[in-house]
Amino acid sequence: MSKVVYIFAYIGIWLLAIMPFGLLYKVSDILYLLVYKIAGYRKRVVKQNLRNSFPEKSNDELKAIEHKFYHYICDYMLESMKMLLLPKTELLRRMKFTNTELYLEMIEKHGGIVVMMPHYANFEWTVVMGSFMKEGDIPMQVYKPIKNKHIDELFKYIRSRFGGYNVPKHDTIREVIKARNAGKRLVLGLIADQSPNSNSLHFWTTFLNQETSFMEGGERIARMMDFPVLYCELKKEKRGYCEAIFELMVESPKQTTKGEITEMFARRVEQTILREPAYWFWSHKRWKHKPQNKE
Repeated sequence: MSKVVYIFAYIGIWLLAIMPFGLLYKVSDILYLLVYKIAGYRKRVVKQNLRNSFPEKSNDELKAIEHKFYHYICDYMLESMKMLLLPKTELLRRMKFTNTELYLEMIEKHGGIVVMMPHYANFEWTVVMGSFMKEGDIPMQVYKPIKNKHIDELFKYIRSRFGGYNVPKHDTIREVIKARNAGKRLVLGLIADQSPNSNSLHFWTTFLNQETSFMEGGERIARMMDFPVLYCELKKEKRGYCEAIFELMVESPKQTTKGEITEMFARRVEQTILREPAYWFWSHKRWKHKPQNKE
C-alpha cells in the first residue's frame, strides 16, 4: 500500500512540477478555497495562535493576517513540489542570497558553521545554498524522516537535487563528527523553531507573548564543535521570489553561556515574524506544551 501511495504522490507532484509558475499560482488560488474556505484546515489552531501572539490587534487585523497566511501556505506547498523539476539556475534566480561573503568567510575560518532559520517564507528553497560553497564542502540539511519510506525517499531526492546532504535529525551529531574527522568543512542547516518533544523541554523563554520552549540542538552542536552560528533572515518579496540574508549571531559559541544562543535565535525569529506575520507556520501546534511541563 505504501508503494501505491508513493506512485500517486509522485505523479501528482510531477504534474504540478511541470506547470509554469503562472499556472501553478492559479492552482494555488483554487487550493486556498479548498483548504481555507471549505475544509477549514486547522482554522481553530491558526486563530488561537494569532490571538495569543497579538493580543493588541483587532479582529479585522487578525483576520487579514489569517487570510494572507492561508494564501501563503498554499503557495509554499506548491512551490516546494515545483523543486522536483526546477533547474538550479531558475531556483537561484528566485531565491536571492545576501551576505554570502560572511557565510563563506566563517566556513573558511572555522571549518564549519551552523545556520539556524524558522519555518518562514519558502525556507525549503534554501537547500540551494550549497551552490555557492567551495567544492568538497558539505551542505548538511537536517530533516525529520517521513513514516512512509517511499515518500521519505522522494522528498530526500527533491531536497538533495541542489547539492544538499540530508541528515536525519537523530543522526546529526554523528554525521557532523564524521565529516570533521574526515577533514571536511561543512554547513549545518537547521529549521529550529518547532516545538520540542515532551522529553526535551529544557529551554523556555517568552516568545510572542507566550511562555515557549525551544529546541537546543543547534546550540548544543555549535558549542560542541565551536562553529559560528548564523541566522538566516528570510523575506518573501512576492510570489515565487524570496531573499535569504545571513547574519552572524555568535562567532565563538564556547564563550557563550548555556541557553544564550537559543535565546538569541528566539529573539531573531520573533523580529522576523513581527515584520510580516503572515509568512510563518501558524498552523503548527507550536504551544502544545505548557510551562507546567518545565523540568
